[in-house]
Amino acid sequence: MTVSMLLILFLYGLIFGSFFNVVGLRVPNKTLFKQKRSYCDTCERTLTWSELIPVWSFIAQKGKCKECKSKISLLYPTMELATGFLFVFTYYITGFNADFIFALLLIAMIIPVTVSDIVYRRIPNRLLLFFSLLFVNYRLFYPLDPIWDSFIGAGFALVLVFLIILISKGGMGMGDLKYYTLFGFIFGLSHFLLLFFLSTLYGAIFGLIFAKIKKLGRKAKIPFGPFIGLSALTVFYFGDALIQWYLNLFL
Repeated sequence: MTVSMLLILFLYGLIFGSFFNVVGLRVPNKTLFKQKRSYCDTCERTLTWSELIPVWSFIAQKGKCKECKSKISLLYPTMELATGFLFVFTYYITGFNADFIFALLLIAMIIPVTVSDIVYRRIPNRLLLFFSLLFVNYRLFYPLDPIWDSFIGAGFALVLVFLIILISKGGMGMGDLKYYTLFGFIFGLSHFLLLFFLSTLYGAIFGLIFAKIKKLGRKAKIPFGPFIGLSALTVFYFGDALIQWYLNLFL
């Protein structure tokens, strides 16, 4: 592992992170391919190349559009940096192998879904369907052991979250249901249980902090997709170690 390789991966992560931002913002509105060039969301001016440099353009422009001076969402550089970090960290953990490809697929799905859920409170069906096909094909070549664990995980996730939706009367949405079910298929039952626990934990901690800062009531709606995605990444990187720690602690 060399510093130059990590730097290259980080730069690629920034570039892909910028693209994932666009996907997450445009797919829900069905505008991903309707306008080829990036544009300002406020004045709709086509952006120049110097305004499209990941992170740097945001810093150089002090977070504002050059033309209309409207604020640029902090979500853009945040997701770009997050993707860059994840590319580097994934390579550090896995090296170049099948797990690296698997992680890149996870990141490519999680970042746009996170952006979409934060901005629109929606997890787009089109994104989930596209990545479902990719992950199903991946599992054909790299199945879980046993192979039916994917189907058990997906089935359990589907039933569990559906019951939660019924009982909570809207505490979760159908997008969350589909997202969880896909991760149940990807990871299998035991790792899905860990993912579900972590997403609930992350959501509860963030909800308490956010509610205290913003002085919101208990009924304030917070997008849950980002916590599901964060939990999926946690399970990928540390799932085996966390499950083993739990077994050693309680069994």
